[in-house]
Amino acid sequence: MPPELNSQSSNYLLQAPQLSSTPSHWLDDGDQKVIINIAGLRFETQLKTLDQFPDTLLGDPSKRMNYFDPMRNEYFFDRNRPSFDGILYYYQSGGKIRRPANVPLDVFADEIVFYELGNEALEQFREDEGFIKDVEIPLPDNDMYRQFWLLFEYPESSNAARGVALVSVFVIVISIIIFCMETLPEFRDDTDPVVATVVQAFNHSKDPFFFIETACIGWFFFELCVRFVVCPSKKQFFHNLMNLIDVISIIPYFVTVITELATTPAESSGHNMSLAILRIIRLVRVFRIFKLSRHSKGLQILGQTLKASMRELGLLIFFLFIGVILFSSAIYFAEVDEPNTQFVSIPDGFWWAVVTMTTVGYGDMCPITMGGKMVGTLCAIAGVLTIALPVPVIVSNFNYFYHRETEAEDKLPLKDAVEQVTKSEMSVKQGSNMSLSKLYCCGNVYTSRHHVTVVCLLL
Repeated sequence: MPPELNSQSSNYLLQAPQLSSTPSHWLDDGDQKVIINIAGLRFETQLKTLDQFPDTLLGDPSKRMNYFDPMRNEYFFDRNRPSFDGILYYYQSGGKIRRPANVPLDVFADEIVFYELGNEALEQFREDEGFIKDVEIPLPDNDMYRQFWLLFEYPESSNAARGVALVSVFVIVISIIIFCMETLPEFRDDTDPVVATVVQAFNHSKDPFFFIETACIGWFFFELCVRFVVCPSKKQFFHNLMNLIDVISIIPYFVTVITELATTPAESSGHNMSLAILRIIRLVRVFRIFKLSRHSKGLQILGQTLKASMRELGLLIFFLFIGVILFSSAIYFAEVDEPNTQFVSIPDGFWWAVVTMTTVGYGDMCPITMGGKMVGTLCAIAGVLTIALPVPVIVSNFNYFYHRETEAEDKLPLKDAVEQVTKSEMSVKQGSNMSLSKLYCCGNVYTSRHHVTVVCLLL
């Protein structure tokens, strides 16, 4: 084709009514060209490409007409230019969202909201960028219940909630100290070697340990009851691990008291098995220490790290198991002919293999022969290598959760997030069910005419 004809055809295409919904005599309506000007950078695409998503800003003719420039016969948007490569690709690919490498996360998220690509596109973008999906936890409908729920469940939601959290931490620490102190010899009654003394503390009406323990249990019980009464979902309340720990931590007290009140001294002498079970039940009190994780970001990060590293920890245990079997067998056959050996069987070598592979080196069992010492050397080296392999992955997971948490705290405190979400949902839902994301926000709160999206990171 001659250059002149090619130039004339190009000019004719640009002068054609690209934005008109009426088909021309030589182009179908879907094949019409649309010119989009992004802050001076012009993009050209087909109308049918935009029509794939009619609910978006560019896909809805009535919405995009607000940005039409009749003088230039194009749509003009004073927006971020590099971001539009990803926005246009969303239409061209049929719904795949990809952020250009030179565009910051928050800028591209703003563009997704501006062009009204929808929550699905925003969630897809966040998943691709490594964000964890929001987990929405409903708040109580009742205003008073909502205040009490935030007071006891979210320590950073207000100053009063911080005060309640401090009281709870103080009571937990006192309870743990009492749990340890009452086992000291000067506080125990060991006059009867047969009868267990786990309930001796309750035999003395003036025992200070009993009164302090009762006061601590009273606070735990009060806190649990209040949180259960005001919680938005009674069914989901006990699906929370922390709530189960709260219940387990107070059960031993009531079991012990009921057992003590129902058992006479004459009957207690013949119930060694019951008292042994009671010992185990009271041992559960030590789980109160996990209640501190509700108020400690460090413990929460550690828990998330262990949860994310379960595969690596499982491999570590599996490799240790293989090493224990291998080296306990090797040390047995290396020492079997030695009369003074301590390795009389392969199961007897399990303890030695575990202690050696974990570099504890307890020393209660040690090889005597030259072959046994060589096996011990290889066992120690293998243990060091086995334990060192998953450590970088675990450390990497810890750094990820730690930096994510610190960045979230710097950008938007929970108190501000609660206020923003509460006010927005009150205006939109007009008093209907409130919801609060169980996430600490990254600081980007995107609002449209019909919804509020809080871009957050999982706690």
